[in-house]
Amino acid sequence: MRTFALALAAALMLTAGGAYAAETKSSDATAKPAATATAPKAKAERSEKSKKCSADADAKGLHGKPRKQFRKACMKAA
Repeated sequence: MRTFALALAAALMLTAGGAYAAETKSSDATAKPAATATAPKAKAERSEKSKKCSADADAKGLHGKPRKQFRKACMKAA
């Protein structure tokens, strides 16, 4: 009975460390988005290119893989 209690205590100690590590990583993840405050300007610029390429693909009536290939080529050219 005594060995069972020791084994249980050891198992609880090992699993508690994993819970602490997961808790610490989640707090680090919440701090990262605040550091990228200058990203919206670049994202707005990309969205204009994306909108133009999507409109061109719509005008050509492309769907599926051909649309994806066209948009990829359009985004590289723009």
